[in-house]
Amino acid sequence: MSPRSASVNEEMRRRSRQRLLDATVELVSERGYEATTLGDIADRAGAARGLISYYFPGKRQLLQSAVHRMMHLTLQEALEREPVPSGPHAGQEWLARAIDAILGLARDRPVLMRAHMAGLLQQEGFIQCVEQQRLAALLRDAITRYGSTDPDRDYPLLRALLMGTVVAQLLPGAALPLARLRAEVFSRYGLPWSLGVPPGDEPSGGTPPQVLLPQR
Repeated sequence: MSPRSASVNEEMRRRSRQRLLDATVELVSERGYEATTLGDIADRAGAARGLISYYFPGKRQLLQSAVHRMMHLTLQEALEREPVPSGPHAGQEWLARAIDAILGLARDRPVLMRAHMAGLLQQEGFIQCVEQQRLAALLRDAITRYGSTDPDRDYPLLRALLMGTVVAQLLPGAALPLARLRAEVFSRYGLPWSLGVPPGDEPSGGTPPQVLLPQR
């Protein structure tokens, strides 16, 4: 039997890593972070326990990469949904879809997203990985399409706003409703409520629209 080519080996490694990330999302969503062990993840992924250490320094880093991949894929799906935004206000629709995709994850995956946000506050902090870079590229593209001429400044502000809004949905005992938070974020960027995927009727009141970036 001839040895596998480098490309075949690379594809096998990619699939093994992807299975570990998928298993992490599934198990932490089902059981929570503390109740999920690396052995559980390896078993769910059908992989050897040592393979996790080959790809990730620890469980926190594995969780961050897994959640960032899920966020990246969710955001990509939202942005590619038909019909593709077009016309003079297409940039607003791109940004609305991006905001809705991220905020919707806090509603749909509360256990997972709570564990993820808690991990960001640990000593390891925000971990750079290929999944995070893909997510960042999509958010930067959305804010650029919206009209930003300085995405290096505006992307981190959008990221911080989305992170804060996700936390506000997940805060035990003091969580705020998605519709109210979405209205505030949309208001900051001057986005009509009807764009993206509205989670019901628009709440009354709130802050008047403030367009923070020039529209193209």
